Amino acid sequence: MDLSGRRALLFLPASNPRAIAKARGSAADLVILDLEDAVKDADKDTAREAAVAALADPWPMPVAIRINALGTRWFAQDVAALALSKADLAVAPMVTNPSQVNAIREDSAKPVIAMIESAAGVLAAPAIARVSAALFLGLNDLAADLRLPAGSARTSMMVALQSVILAARAARIAVFDGVFNRLDDPDGFAAECAEARRLGFDGKTLIHPDQIAPCFAAFAPSEAEITRAQRLVAAASGGAERFEDEMIETMHVESAKLLLSRL
Repeated sequence: MDLSGRRALLFLPASNPRAIAKARGSAADLVILDLEDAVKDADKDTAREAAVAALADPWPMPVAIRINALGTRWFAQDVAALALSKADLAVAPMVTNPSQVNAIREDSAKPVIAMIESAAGVLAAPAIARVSAALFLGLNDLAADLRLPAGSARTSMMVALQSVILAARAARIAVFDGVFNRLDDPDGFAAECAEARRLGFDGKTLIHPDQIAPCFAAFAPSEAEITRAQRLVAAASGGAERFEDEMIETMHVESAKLLLSRL
């Protein structure tokens, strides 16, 4: 499944029926029913059953299940349930090597989105990307693994962010920025989305439906970008040539067409 045209990817606890109902009616590009971090240990089994049940009826958007990590006591049961479910994709947390992705994909028969959440994952991202449907960044766990002080700015992880983006682009798959935790800070969320788009992310993972609309707005091309792309495509005649105030070539035309194809 190609996720490159998607922007707003919503996580929700599979143990929360109200959240599932709300997500079903949302405008999210992808919904992820979470069995991992969002679910208490005592609720893991009921969450797994709820995720499978929620997927019995069709959804208006693709739906993934995030399973618990390899090495946890829930992993095998999660993969077995995933295989029986109607989920479109699996989301694998704490991926550090491609063999983890391959094993989940083979056992579940689902494409796998790999979450890069550690230094080892970042360093192995090129190999992981080659066997994954997309990459997610898990910045909370990554910050902890890097031993960053609480409240450290994203600039402390910029090398990691760019490394994961490079890995995804080299593998020709989509890559999505990590979640923004502060629900009462819409300006901070908008700023982080804007930065993510400038870095080259396709979109962002979200933790609340209220973040969907501003996420779409942040990752959408502006009217100026759209009209310029339209003018460039219309004017291009092949090879290197002058367009308005700059020189363009085939690469610029293809970039403009790609922007317009994602409207």
